[in-house]
Amino acid sequence: MEAVPGYRTTKRIVQEGTGSTEVTKGATVTVHATGIVKETGKKFWSTKDPGQQPFEYQAGVGGVITGWDQGCLGMKVGEVRELIIPADEGYGSRGFPAWGIPPGGSLNFTLECLEIK
Repeated sequence: MEAVPGYRTTKRIVQEGTGSTEVTKGATVTVHATGIVKETGKKFWSTKDPGQQPFEYQAGVGGVITGWDQGCLGMKVGEVRELIIPADEGYGSRGFPAWGIPPGGSLNFTLECLEIK
């Protein structure tokens, strides 16, 4: 795992992507995402679950939690990246109880970049 520059979130490339286009600030990105609470190992969300679909967001502008927002920058289409996101760059001291994320919970996200616009 390597640090995301300027943040406590760490990243690891699980599968290399292709092409020259990378996720940059302001890009519209479509990903498959799976989120697990690091402390409990409990999955709280996956776009690959039945009834779910890929997630689209604007990168690097604060539309998702900080660790994800900054940890996705530089991804290429087809890349699978694992992020370990500490609470202060995730859902913080309040957690997200509706999703089973405890106060101060760290997150393990696996993102697969499907499209960059």
